[in-house]
Amino acid sequence: MTAEFQQWLNRENIISTQKQQQLLENVNAGLNSVAAGALGTVLGSITVIVLLPVYTFLFLYYKTLILNFLFEIFAEENSIKVSAILQQTKGAIQNYMLGLLTEGLIVATLNVTALLIIGVKYALILGILGAIFNLLPLIGGVIGLVLALVVATVTQDGYNAQIAIVLAYSLIQFTDNHFLIPWIVSSRVKINALISIVAVFIGGMAWGITGMFISIPFTGILKLIFDRLPEMKPWGKLLGDEIPYKHKGEIWAKRRKPALLKKEQQVKTKT
Repeated sequence: MTAEFQQWLNRENIISTQKQQQLLENVNAGLNSVAAGALGTVLGSITVIVLLPVYTFLFLYYKTLILNFLFEIFAEENSIKVSAILQQTKGAIQNYMLGLLTEGLIVATLNVTALLIIGVKYALILGILGAIFNLLPLIGGVIGLVLALVVATVTQDGYNAQIAIVLAYSLIQFTDNHFLIPWIVSSRVKINALISIVAVFIGGMAWGITGMFISIPFTGILKLIFDRLPEMKPWGKLLGDEIPYKHKGEIWAKRRKPALLKKEQQVKTKT
């Protein structure tokens, strides 16, 4: 059927056989490129998940060495400030990990519930895997969605289940990105939602998937340091989650207004 269609296109002078062959080659090259990119993303995600415990173990193993280095590079009179920053950093990272765990449990519950309602086999495993992959910003949710779609396609007929999975996972991802991450994860390291999104993008551009994962705690640590340095406090406020009710321009304008009125009255009195 395909050969007959190609011959018809050539016979009617719509697309020549040579151009058809060229188009097919371009399509195949594009598909190969997409497949290679998807495979690289999946392998990169698995690598991060596997290496994360290794990184954690090494940081704990060399904890004393790193702490001694940090104390020695600063002047002795600043040791109290360094100690306070390190304590706050430890608390921020612990809060971040607790926030990730809480978010993961909520996402896993939503995934499993949605898959059970749709009637997908292995809903428990797929829902938990989706929550684990969701720890990777931006691409984790896509990987979890693809896994659920593959299982639904293999085990069920038709396309109703696939459509329902896409709609359910889209709603879960919307809830996660706009409510769970800003209010459960980012708030625990005291950075606002806008900065957390920007940090994830910058981390991804700089260090790939690993950069996406560490971007939020790294930004939280920067905020702790900025809050301790007088010249960097405005940057700390910019990263923080405390939103002022009025901007400085309005405050300065209100302060200047009485002075301007007084000056105008003095000018009128003179004239």
